[in-house]
Amino acid sequence: MTDILPGLDLNLFNSADPASVSTTVKLILLITILSIAPSILILMTSFTRIVIVLSFVRTSLATQQMPPTQVLISLALFLTFFIMAPTFSEINDKAVTPFLDGKITQEEAFDQAALPMKEFMSKHTRQKDLMLFLGYAGEEKPKTIDDIPLTTLVPAYAISELKTAFQIGFMIFVPFLVIDMIVASVLMSMGMMMLPPVMISLPFKILLFVMVDGWYLVVKSLLLSF
Repeated sequence: MTDILPGLDLNLFNSADPASVSTTVKLILLITILSIAPSILILMTSFTRIVIVLSFVRTSLATQQMPPTQVLISLALFLTFFIMAPTFSEINDKAVTPFLDGKITQEEAFDQAALPMKEFMSKHTRQKDLMLFLGYAGEEKPKTIDDIPLTTLVPAYAISELKTAFQIGFMIFVPFLVIDMIVASVLMSMGMMMLPPVMISLPFKILLFVMVDGWYLVVKSLLLSF
């Protein structure tokens, strides 16, 4: 008796039904978008600034892994969705929904989806950073946002976000650095040279952060920065 092995037949491009072909194209397009979604999320949204600032908060408190990295990433992710909600809604209304309904082509959908992202990124991109990549690519100064290519705008936006995040992080570090210096000076004046100042200053930094409602102030500053 011959064993019958199960087989899997994938006829993605061998259908005469236009509806089936359309569904296949949409599926492939969705898989492509999902494959580059992490890069889009990190470099084309507010995620980079938020996660760096939250990391600076944890580092300045010197609480090691508290809050855990998973908590910081999750908080940054949901804050990103909150900040980017108007932009994502506009993309859905102008690009995704018309494309799925067959009212516009794939190229038109891409152009319609890129415009809201360009408007958001250009609003938070320094002209100096943008001109750096435009000059390197030998391109002329664009007259409108539509004329800025994504290949130029995305890296310019990324380094602008890095600079802004580090500026905010520096302002967060200052008060905690003052506490460390005061504690270190007190310990040296008392002759307690072998006692790590971080162990003594940590409770005071946490107390200060809780008393001023630090997480509220940090999140509020991030929201206002956008």
